[in-house]
Amino acid sequence: ETYRIPKGEANEMITPAGVRINLIFNAAKIKNRKNLLLDEVIKKPGMTHPAFIIDGINELQSWLFAEGIEVTEGPKNLGSRRIALFIRDPDGNVLEFNQLLSEGKNHETI
Repeated sequence: ETYRIPKGEANEMITPAGVRINLIFNAAKIKNRKNLLLDEVIKKPGMTHPAFIIDGINELQSWLFAEGIEVTEGPKNLGSRRIALFIRDPDGNVLEFNQLLSEGKNHETI
C-alpha cells in the first residue's frame, strides 16, 4: 500500500514494476450481481479478473473469514505451481490470490 484515502475508503498499491492498483472499499453491495465476463453463458472477451501473488494463503483465508468476506472458490491447487483462492468484490468482480509452490513437488489441496 502506498497511499490510503480514509474519507474515500480507498487505497493505492504500486508494484516494484510500477503497476498501480486502486481499491475502493465503500462500494454498495448489490445482491446477485453478475460479472458480465465470467458469469454469463456466452462469454465476452476482456479482462476477467486480477490475480495477486501472496505469501500465505492460509493467513489470507483466516483474515477473510474474520472480516466476514466469503471465499467463492478455493483454496485449491491449480496445477503443481500454485494454490488459488477466489473472492468477489461488492460489484461481483472476481479477485484471485495465489500462493506459488515449488515446481514438481506433490502438494495436497489446502
